[in-house]
Amino acid sequence: MSTWKNESTDLLCKALLTLRTEEECYAFLEDICTIKETADIAQRLAVAAKLDKGDTYSAVSAGTGASSATISRVSRCLEYGAGGYRLVLDRLGTEK
Repeated sequence: MSTWKNESTDLLCKALLTLRTEEECYAFLEDICTIKETADIAQRLAVAAKLDKGDTYSAVSAGTGASSATISRVSRCLEYGAGGYRLVLDRLGTEK
């Protein structure tokens, strides 16, 4: 288990699980994150989806505006991470 797991992160996870619609999700994200934080998270997911489709780093960068450092980090997480990206990408139905 990760060392960052604590009561606060447990509460965040439980809060995310209560959201039922895209509108609810937007409202929660607007209140809890800055626009930049939300955009950064969204960019990482977009990077993961493009990498999962087999896009090259240069194509991913061109399509998302992500830096090579961000693309590399997301790639490592896809390959060796906790499986969160894989779970979400599979549930969203992105093609591998």
